[in-house]
Amino acid sequence: MDLSLDFRYRSSFLPPKLNFPSTHPPKLSIPIISPLPSLHLQGTHRLTIAAAAGKKKNKIEGVSEELNLIASQNLDYGAARRRVRSAFIEVQQQLDHILFKMAPPGVRAEEWIERNSKGLEIFFRRWMPEPGVKIKGAVCFCHGYGDTCTFFFEGIARFIAASGYGVYAIDHPGFGLSEGLHGYIYSFDELADNVIEQYAKIKERPEVKGLPCFLLGQSMGGAVALKVHLKDPQGWDGVVLVAPMCKIAEDVTPSEPVLKVLTLLSNVVPTAKLVPQKDLAKLMFRDPRKKKMAVYNVISYDDRVRLRTAVELLKATKEIEMQVEKVSSPLLILHGAADKVTDPLVSQFLYENASSKDKTLKLYEEGYHCILEGEPDDRIFSVLDDIIAWLDARC
Repeated sequence: MDLSLDFRYRSSFLPPKLNFPSTHPPKLSIPIISPLPSLHLQGTHRLTIAAAAGKKKNKIEGVSEELNLIASQNLDYGAARRRVRSAFIEVQQQLDHILFKMAPPGVRAEEWIERNSKGLEIFFRRWMPEPGVKIKGAVCFCHGYGDTCTFFFEGIARFIAASGYGVYAIDHPGFGLSEGLHGYIYSFDELADNVIEQYAKIKERPEVKGLPCFLLGQSMGGAVALKVHLKDPQGWDGVVLVAPMCKIAEDVTPSEPVLKVLTLLSNVVPTAKLVPQKDLAKLMFRDPRKKKMAVYNVISYDDRVRLRTAVELLKATKEIEMQVEKVSSPLLILHGAADKVTDPLVSQFLYENASSKDKTLKLYEEGYHCILEGEPDDRIFSVLDDIIAWLDARC
């Protein structure tokens, strides 16, 4: 039985490879494993990468020495991350996780790469219902800081797609299989602008054009989704936030003088990995067995936080906090009540202060941060059911 707390206010005003026809620009092929190319670094990146690339990765149990060697590559650039992901796909799909074992059959998947307006290669993936199933709408995903739109989200997307939705996802620049320095956010606004740009193209695809379109943001992706909504308030039919990062607790927020120093340093050595980061896996996954599987997400960023990235995350949450009353979209907020990574009280703050006439907050008792990946199986299904039921009610 799901013991979630449910707060509602509703206004009365209310992976096979498939080739789908497309009018989009030619797609760039995703390379398979091949020898590492030499990297030509320019400017300050040369010094920073040389100093930062030496993190020793723990050996992954249950895979060959060859795969461990592949996983230990420097993942600063997208081409290397694509090779590593290609090497691990089969291993990931065989993990004893409900998202992989119980993934609905018949869902069609496709992936491709396109250049954005900044010239960066952006990785796309989509999942469609099996043929003959009427498509109800589009769900566009924004992943979190230590995540990608592949691995665990692969299973999540298949469940949502099997319920009649086209599910679309991109890796943010600098994350996953997209181009850019790994874990580096030069501008959070540019991150949001890239989401707006890429998903504007998705909304014009013939299979979903004219249908309801929803944003789904998880953790840092929740902050991205909120920024996207604030920049384009009429662009979406609803926003689903899972453990969103939308306000930093005061007891961990740097003082104003410290923030000024960090900001100054971020202009001098922006890509430097100077901000310590704890091993958050034990705080993110309540199910110990699932926590052990997180290591197989080999292209996720798990090193120290880059200096400018840290400053941009702090700035973004501050800006969202100051504009929270402008959040007007139909809103579903889902959060583990025992989350120690992003505070569920912040979701309560968002729920109480958003101007949305249609808003729902669900707090899942004892739930940790990864309520869609790291909880007991029945809880994962419960959260998925809550998302799908909310979407269905608005299509």
